[in-house]
Amino acid sequence: MALVGIISDVHATVAPVSEAMTLFKNAGVSQILCAGDIAGYMTQLDETINLLRHYECRTVVGNHDLSYLKNIDSDSENASFSYLKSLPVSYQVRIEGKSLYMVHAQPPDGNHGGIKLLDKNGQLNPERVEYWSNILKSFEYDILVIGHTHQVFAEYLADTLVINPGSSVFNNSCALLRLPEMTVEMLPLSGKKIEHTWNWADHVIYAR
Repeated sequence: MALVGIISDVHATVAPVSEAMTLFKNAGVSQILCAGDIAGYMTQLDETINLLRHYECRTVVGNHDLSYLKNIDSDSENASFSYLKSLPVSYQVRIEGKSLYMVHAQPPDGNHGGIKLLDKNGQLNPERVEYWSNILKSFEYDILVIGHTHQVFAEYLADTLVINPGSSVFNNSCALLRLPEMTVEMLPLSGKKIEHTWNWADHVIYAR
């Protein structure tokens, strides 16, 4: 059996990432994955990246990471710039006989849009499930790990288990994947309940 820790959309906020790493370490994970958006909104980018690197977290690039790279002055390139620039668009791995594909929003290489399955109350929308099941009929991986939408779910779409651990800072969540059993446990962070759907229109808590 193997345990995989999964986080996403950490948005330059150290505390929930550090808590997730401790949970993963105590659980005995064999690998940690991050589905992108290391940058964005908050200000602890360097510290967050150092933490991800310390735990050898496999990470893909997100839309906020690309925005950071685009907007930073090339004369002020730093370690964070170099790290984000080195991130791949997707990551593939085989663990315990199961094939896993990770991308920020949607396969094969999408950083925008994303797979939204839940309504604003965190309930599954059957029409969205059907839509994405049809889209993923020909997807050749057992597991798809995504982020971007700030929704928390683990659902089979066609023959693929699609996992979105939510945002560690906004959904207060991370995930543990058990292989080869293909079971997922969502873990709360920051002493808060998991917000299964986190909408920007409903939450204006970040500094502009």
